[in-house]
Amino acid sequence: MPLGPERGGGLTALLRHEPVRVPPEASIRDTLTQIDAARAGMAVIVDPAQRPLGVLTLHDAIERAVLPCVSLDEPVAGFMTGGVVALPGDASPHLARLILARHRLRHLVVTDEGGRLCGVLARSDLYASRFAGSDDLVEAIHGARSETELALAARRVREAAAALVEGGDGGGAVGEWIAMLNDLVVLAAIDLAEAEVDLPLVPWCWLAFGSEGRLEQTLATDQDNGLIFACAPGDDPERLRAGFLPFARRVNERLAACGFPLCQGGVMAGNPRWCLSLGEWRACFAGWMHGGGEDDLLNATIFFDFRPLAGDWWLAADLRRWLLETAGETPLFLRFMATNALRGGPPLGVIRDFAVDRESGLIDLKRDGSRVFVDAARIYALALGLAETATAGRLREAGEALGWPAREVKALVDAFNFIQQLRLGGQCSPGAAPNRIAPGALSDLERAALKESFRQARRLQQKLQVRYQL
Repeated sequence: MPLGPERGGGLTALLRHEPVRVPPEASIRDTLTQIDAARAGMAVIVDPAQRPLGVLTLHDAIERAVLPCVSLDEPVAGFMTGGVVALPGDASPHLARLILARHRLRHLVVTDEGGRLCGVLARSDLYASRFAGSDDLVEAIHGARSETELALAARRVREAAAALVEGGDGGGAVGEWIAMLNDLVVLAAIDLAEAEVDLPLVPWCWLAFGSEGRLEQTLATDQDNGLIFACAPGDDPERLRAGFLPFARRVNERLAACGFPLCQGGVMAGNPRWCLSLGEWRACFAGWMHGGGEDDLLNATIFFDFRPLAGDWWLAADLRRWLLETAGETPLFLRFMATNALRGGPPLGVIRDFAVDRESGLIDLKRDGSRVFVDAARIYALALGLAETATAGRLREAGEALGWPAREVKALVDAFNFIQQLRLGGQCSPGAAPNRIAPGALSDLERAALKESFRQARRLQQKLQVRYQL
């Protein structure tokens, strides 16, 4: 787009102005006067406890009161838009962008834990500058009424993403932008499938895993998803699962038609193994954390980066809280994860700049580059109880919690983003091996930046070595 700055503290950190808030009995005239005085775009109508009841934008006032020549002394409650779309202050900027695009909004209400009004965010607060084609792409996704139309919209997203990468946009910004539009494609696929299948009448949530869960999707990505559902005492999880699987498989099939290949490892919601109740997901995570075997560690690298995409998000939030509490009580498993993360390392040469594969002469940027940052950041997030799933965000929050110098944290994040940018750039080249690159194909500046990025990866591994005495 490119995107605005990702600061800590969730949406609360992005609030800049006190919102215009009025009681429902306030007149339209008084409300418009306050909007004008604050140079705001809207007012939030609140109850005595300061909980949002509705909103009134300038456009609403003109359309509903001024043009029909309604008396401006009428109470604003009769002209506001109810059903406020709001997010808590600790929600992520990515989620806010997704909600804005999903509901075609220009403003988003932010509340505290008690549901009281904290502020209002505009699109400009979430985007530093916007990619010119974003609105058209969002409308194409929203307007898709069939699998064919959705597949065409998804192809346009990939083409636009490739154009951004070729234009030199940063890997972090483009990856998050791809993730947001891909999220909208997934939501549209879910909407189409939900209209075709009668789902069990219990809360459920669609989960994204892996790179999608971390908001780090590239142009070459397959599906990694699952489904979580509520199962009350006395309910049969097998019966509920049987009701959700046809829906989940339709979503997986539609996503495959949209250019997201089916996961070769079967990590998809349509697989009974990953369409589970909240209790079953807890049991899976507990088994992996108390096992520590090779498969357990592999599953940890995929599933521990989950985030919710559709449905009842409180299920994912409940699972995340439980996971972080449990992970903090299993230091041996975190040590196993650290040991596993240190088995490979950045391909820095002793004599030459890089240690390349002898047969191909290439460097695997994912395996030997970005993975180092991803694995270390995940371990720190679990150890420190950080709910963040994005690698850059995890590094920033870990650095703040552990007192790392700000310049060191910035160097780590910049290094990770540079490697991601190279990965994206390589995937735009026809016939190129995804994630693999020949150092000789880089400019002198790129080679120097890649070498420094690998050095930062090595420093991050050294921090893990010291923390876990490995």
